[in-house]
Amino acid sequence: MSTIFAARHFSTSGVCNHIMKLTRLRVVDNSTIGKQAMAEGKPPRCIHIYNKKGIGTIGDKILVAIKGEKVKAIIVGCVKEQKPNIPRFDSNNIVLIDDNGTPLGTRINVPIPIVLRTILKEKTFSKGADYTKLLAIASNYV
Repeated sequence: MSTIFAARHFSTSGVCNHIMKLTRLRVVDNSTIGKQAMAEGKPPRCIHIYNKKGIGTIGDKILVAIKGEKVKAIIVGCVKEQKPNIPRFDSNNIVLIDDNGTPLGTRINVPIPIVLRTILKEKTFSKGADYTKLLAIASNYV
């Protein structure tokens, strides 16, 4: 009878592989606030996602809390299962931006997916923010 009770202590719910509120993220550009937060071991957390679903994917704009400040960011890598031809990453990667879409850093240290080019170019024309600078500072693509 004790084996039945021991089996109930296991969790049967699936892992949530989405970027939603309070998800820990990894800053992959060389902005000063991002480097300080990652060096201290206090990664930024997502506090809002700017889309209708409330779940972030590659190319979505989010609001993060980092070192007591609110900063906007773009998701450039997700752990969750992706569509075909979109790579899956080991961590949830973001690049910090200001209000009009220019990145706070001058270099992106990890490869970003090629699909991000088409996603951000569509958002550049429709939203008015200029994301082409973010694509220009990327060192390599996957």
